[in-house]
Amino acid sequence: MNLNGYTDLPEGKIAAIVTYLHMGRPSPALAPAIPDGLSLERSRGETARYRDLFRRIGEPWLWFSRAAMPDTELEAILTDPRVEIYVLRDGSTDIGLLELDFRPEGEAELAFLGLVPGTIGRGAGRFLIQEAIRRAFEKPIGWFFVHTCSLDHPDALGFYRRAGFEPYKRAIEVVDDPRLAGHLPLEAGPHVPLLGSR
Repeated sequence: MNLNGYTDLPEGKIAAIVTYLHMGRPSPALAPAIPDGLSLERSRGETARYRDLFRRIGEPWLWFSRAAMPDTELEAILTDPRVEIYVLRDGSTDIGLLELDFRPEGEAELAFLGLVPGTIGRGAGRFLIQEAIRRAFEKPIGWFFVHTCSLDHPDALGFYRRAGFEPYKRAIEVVDDPRLAGHLPLEAGPHVPLLGSR
């Protein structure tokens, strides 16, 4: 099959290049201390809180999977004992999300890791990724993986590579534009032109 060349997308669709990365064993990097004034807490089944934080982190990058998910489906994930969700807080404000999914046997997925706009550059991301690696490899896993895409923060791929993840696969994801589907506001993801209307 020849995949070379351009492929037109219908109006209302968006496309992203997805890069899959993995880590077979923990990187030897020393885990940084949590930045001053921040705290990390485990979240358990708090759907409204999760949705709010997911939205604040993900809207600029068109994170839509959980925004489009019905409450019952999301609650099943958030209350599954094999899924660990941690919230990074600055005082009483939620500013970061770390989600580890241990549902595949012998594996862990870094399902989500992100910070709300305006908090990048304080060392919180480095702390979260090292915390993710530490917590993942506390379990009996042989494979730790994550994926990021071309819609995400421009340094996301480099960030994961610096943490010790290695790329192993690439894919193209084509989906209905979540802004047009009503899952995200029309002004979300301004780096991706909106083609079509609600």
